[in-house]
Amino acid sequence: MTATFIAPDGDPRCAWSGSAPDFLDYHDTEWGFPVADDRRLFEKVSLEGFQSGLSWRTILAKRQNFRAAFRGFDFAEVASFTERDVERLLQDAGIVRHRGKIEAVINNAGRAVDLVEQEGSIAAYVWRFEDPEPERVPEWRATSPASVAMSRDLKKRGWRFVGPTTAYAFMQAMGLVNDHETGCVVREQVAAARASFTPPGG
Repeated sequence: MTATFIAPDGDPRCAWSGSAPDFLDYHDTEWGFPVADDRRLFEKVSLEGFQSGLSWRTILAKRQNFRAAFRGFDFAEVASFTERDVERLLQDAGIVRHRGKIEAVINNAGRAVDLVEQEGSIAAYVWRFEDPEPERVPEWRATSPASVAMSRDLKKRGWRFVGPTTAYAFMQAMGLVNDHETGCVVREQVAAARASFTPPGG
């Protein structure tokens, strides 16, 4: 598989970003850039959970619907959702209607509230797991020691749908590791953003 492709602007990008029309903007403006906003972090771990067994293209296409359904991923508000909300969401054709995943987001919202009380913020917690080898592009690894550690710790804290693969995809997207291909024009942009980023609580 080719690691990069030439985008319409003539510059190389990670090959996966050319596989769907909406991927390129996501790749160029979001994927891999460091994030410290707790709502965005909670949103991403929630959407990665929904992606389990599905494609990211499916989830990305429905992202605005997910945001509307889960109150902008305000985890303090989502934590108060009841069984009535679960039933409402199961009728929402704009999202992935999977009871276990919906209930996991509501459960995880409560655990996120706990995490903020204990650690100060979600960001302060997750950035402890920044990949110790951030500049080494893997052979498309699906997990890392850091993602295994994050997954294990989150599960101990009561989180659901946060396996090592989900945790690693979250880390890739939120900038805890730079997995843009060596030839990708965005790789150096992400490296610069990471270099100037001060991890919360760090």
